[in-house]
Amino acid sequence: MNTTITRLFNIKYPIIQAGMIWNSGWKLASAVSNAGGLGLIGAGSMYPDVLREHIQKCKKATTKPFGVNVPMLYPNIEEIMQIIVDEGVKVVFTSAGNPKTWTSFLKEKEIIVVHVVSSVKFAIKAEQAGVDAVVAEGFEAGGHNGREETTTFTLIPMVREKIKIPLIAAGGIATGRGMLAAMVLGADGVQIGSRFVASEESSAHINFKNEVVKAQDGDTHLTLKELAPVRLIKNKFYNELNELYQKNPSSEQLKEKLGRGRAKKGMFEGDLDEGELEIGQIAGLIHEIKPAAEIVKEIVSEFVKVKKSLC
Repeated sequence: MNTTITRLFNIKYPIIQAGMIWNSGWKLASAVSNAGGLGLIGAGSMYPDVLREHIQKCKKATTKPFGVNVPMLYPNIEEIMQIIVDEGVKVVFTSAGNPKTWTSFLKEKEIIVVHVVSSVKFAIKAEQAGVDAVVAEGFEAGGHNGREETTTFTLIPMVREKIKIPLIAAGGIATGRGMLAAMVLGADGVQIGSRFVASEESSAHINFKNEVVKAQDGDTHLTLKELAPVRLIKNKFYNELNELYQKNPSSEQLKEKLGRGRAKKGMFEGDLDEGELEIGQIAGLIHEIKPAAEIVKEIVSEFVKVKKSLC
């Protein structure tokens, strides 16, 4: 495949594995990169020294391009960015913040910068900030989400209409059919998260992986919009949160209920009752835990097959 995304990252397929907290360590990132996509290490759940270790291990595990995803609300952001530079990382995906803050710094170091957005307005701002590409993510996606609740297949053509730089679609994509549909609507490539959660190399707990495989249509919901919108599998914690909402809680009450470390507890430690179980709506199409390379191969094979059938 030859698109602006494959050329930008020097990869075989325009498939990017999302940098998901507690799921995207060096094993997953290197496996996806070795399979022809672009693997991302998720820095959002890593202390600086842990991130450095993952980058170093990833460099040993693959000779292919890989990157790091950095939520810009990270408390040690300056140290994180310096580690990325020191370790020679060539691709950085930024999210949850103003792209102007770090884009110039990174590009001065000859690092490719991609910013994740959830609206046309922020896609335009990212382009103006000088990023090399944007990821436009619809609210079908797992984890933290945009407040606008714009679906991926509505968002992609609207963003495509307004920007000239390469566009990556994310949210609700886990198959070759979904990838083809996104590209027909104007995307140059896709970013896939949930499908890679249920991979053998994902650092998620096996309990969480199995819960993703079990998930059906309607089993996830976008909540906590007053704090930071997040899509969760409905479990005991979610149900208690929903009961709290019936009492018209304040933001402080919601923060108190959320507490600290719930995402780690759910996804990394496997507590299916008290943890946050962040996953996208597309989980209803995920039926098996497989090696990342096999997932990439299946997506590409289906993409090619369906594209030929439509010609």
